[in-house]
Amino acid sequence: MSDTTASLVVVVLAAGQGTRMKSALPKVLHPIGGRTLVGHVVHTARALSPESVLVVVRHDRDRVAAAVEADDVRVVDQDEVPGTGRAVEQALEAIPGFEGDVLVLSGDVPLLEADTLAALIDAHRQSGAAATVLSAVLSDGTGYGRVIRDAEGSVERIVEQKDATADEASVNEINAGVYVFRAPALRTQLSFVGTANALGEKYLTDVVGLLRTARELVAAAAAPDAAAALGVNDRVQLAEAGRLLNARTVRRWQLEGATIIDPATTWIDVDAVLAPDVTVLPNTQLLGATVIATGATVGPDSTLTDCEIGEGATVTRTQATLAVIGAGATVGPFSYLRPGTYLGAGGKIGTFVETKNSTIGDGSKVPHLSYIGDTTIGTGVNLGAGAITANYDDIAKHRTEIGDEVHTGSHNVFVAPVRIGDGAKTGAGAVIRKDVPAGALALSVAPQRNVEGWVETNRPGTGAAAAVVKSRSAQKADDGAQEEDG
Repeated sequence: MSDTTASLVVVVLAAGQGTRMKSALPKVLHPIGGRTLVGHVVHTARALSPESVLVVVRHDRDRVAAAVEADDVRVVDQDEVPGTGRAVEQALEAIPGFEGDVLVLSGDVPLLEADTLAALIDAHRQSGAAATVLSAVLSDGTGYGRVIRDAEGSVERIVEQKDATADEASVNEINAGVYVFRAPALRTQLSFVGTANALGEKYLTDVVGLLRTARELVAAAAAPDAAAALGVNDRVQLAEAGRLLNARTVRRWQLEGATIIDPATTWIDVDAVLAPDVTVLPNTQLLGATVIATGATVGPDSTLTDCEIGEGATVTRTQATLAVIGAGATVGPFSYLRPGTYLGAGGKIGTFVETKNSTIGDGSKVPHLSYIGDTTIGTGVNLGAGAITANYDDIAKHRTEIGDEVHTGSHNVFVAPVRIGDGAKTGAGAVIRKDVPAGALALSVAPQRNVEGWVETNRPGTGAAAAVVKSRSAQKADDGAQEEDG
């Protein structure tokens, strides 16, 4: 990438409503790849190291501003005059005296990469043009402004779809909504732009024709990847942009050494990180800032959000959020890890287990059919099937503490707050309401009592009662046969 730091300001247009999205959410705040559309654009702008990044807002101003505000981003409010020309005009008012180059980006064009924009800026500077337009060549340009060239091939003007004649609408070179201008020329010509068009807006594209009238050079550079230069205007285009971004992200991690078995069913957010020799199985989503360490295997059918997976760990058919899985640990299948779960090295969270706000120590296992919430578990622990830490008393949450090398029976309920000492044992079916000292065996078993004849008395006429009668008759016949043999 060439040096673009000299006298560069980036203006991001994010003031529009985006009516074709048919959404209460502003268009530029719809996400793909774990980041909003405008978030992708701002991220790319930062990569060019400009003097300033200015984001122009208007529709649903507060939500859009909150999404982009940062130390290195300035929010500019557009007034009641509609149109991209007015948006850029007000951005220039926020940087009085700036004489360098102004890169204008659209907040709904999320797939352009910094290398493409750096090349556009280079071409602009080398040509000496007053303005350089990024274009794209499509088989069907419907919906986009057309780039109209003169007989010599220079850009003559840009015509919006609703203002285009039939001949102009047949042109397949479209305006990507990305421009580089010399700031003084841009300021001068914006003052002459009017609103005499189908939408009554102040178009930035009109500056191109005005520059040509002023005998200034206007250049155009076609994007190397036309699909990356297209904007998002509706849900169909949003999904397509998401697919293209995901394909790019998956390929990047494959080239970095990750094995991704089925790219078509694997979704990876742009902030996720995969180390070499990670294996991702089909139907897996790695969302947010998820980090997967070397040698780990994730999937199939798993969704991890903002998780950390240690070296050599295995996560199978699992949904997890804000969880940390230690090296060599195993999770799943059919596990649900809620925020605050920490599984130590070599540990196990098994089949049909839900965990939340709990630390499970190195080598400890919660194999199956359990709920572990607000719990601290030591090392070398094995919880029997059906373990429940009953953390909620209908008023507040309480913690359960289980020491090292504790082994519990099946179907135990630990009624918090309670502590199980190191090396302690519990019997099957125990309900633990009191602390268990280290090395003790905790039992809560009532003597078994059989109430004979209960079904016949209390459930007459049922299938169970009929089965009892049949069983008694068979037993009576068997007893009679034994007496005769005797």
